[in-house]
Amino acid sequence: MKVFEALKWASSFLEEKGQEAPIGEILLKYHMQWNRTTLMMNMHEFLPEESQQRFIKDVEKAATGIPVQYITGEEQFYGRTFRVNKEVLIPRPETEELVVGIIERLPKRENLRLVDVGTGSGAIAITLSLEVPELTVTAIDIAKESLEVAESNAKNLRANVQFQEGDLLKSLINEGEKVDIVVSNPPYIPLEDVKQLAVNVRDYEPWRALVGGEDGYQFYRRFMDEIPQIINPNGLIAFEVGVGQGETVANMLKKTFPTAKVEVVNDINGKDRMVFAELNN
Repeated sequence: MKVFEALKWASSFLEEKGQEAPIGEILLKYHMQWNRTTLMMNMHEFLPEESQQRFIKDVEKAATGIPVQYITGEEQFYGRTFRVNKEVLIPRPETEELVVGIIERLPKRENLRLVDVGTGSGAIAITLSLEVPELTVTAIDIAKESLEVAESNAKNLRANVQFQEGDLLKSLINEGEKVDIVVSNPPYIPLEDVKQLAVNVRDYEPWRALVGGEDGYQFYRRFMDEIPQIINPNGLIAFEVGVGQGETVANMLKKTFPTAKVEVVNDINGKDRMVFAELNN
């Protein structure tokens, strides 16, 4: 089977099963360790038999709804390759915009300490540590299995991040520690809405990283109680939110921090996706 024939078969097979055709290209590039340019240059070459069989097997897996990132074990975020598996949420491009927003709003002082709560794969914490090396970064997650993934990513990418197993900010509160920046992409999908998610999300990504209680705001409410106990004056809070949740989360922050500058920021698709609070106290 030639490369172009393999891609044509994969695209048709995936579409028949209700999956996205480009998954075939992703899998072929992964198995051959090619970029897109190399793929195009080899369109009329024959696939080695062993590579062909592995490719076919993985296309068949993807056709069942398994996310392609869990098949390849990796995803790109902010130009870097992160290891992912079923224990962590797959990093999304929208979250890269959250990282950009944080960098643009960093308090203008030295020795800043940042905590990423619910770190999952570690994508946010590791990226911020690498992009702003002078930050002291801590990443917290309640799941040991997620932390193992995040720690391996930090090691592979040579990022200086400290990891803690903990329930939101309780570990910092118990130790009496303070930070300057709190960032989180918490679970925010209402329980009832999970049933409407695409099968590759609903049936494969960890529910603990998706469901934010009955109404989706469970963790934001908890943050309003916990953040005031650990954040330094003139700090920064940055949340990712679900579509339509921006104003509600912004109002929570305004009530908790009446003097803060609170912004709801839309993502590249024009949907409310980020909420920032710059504290003035």
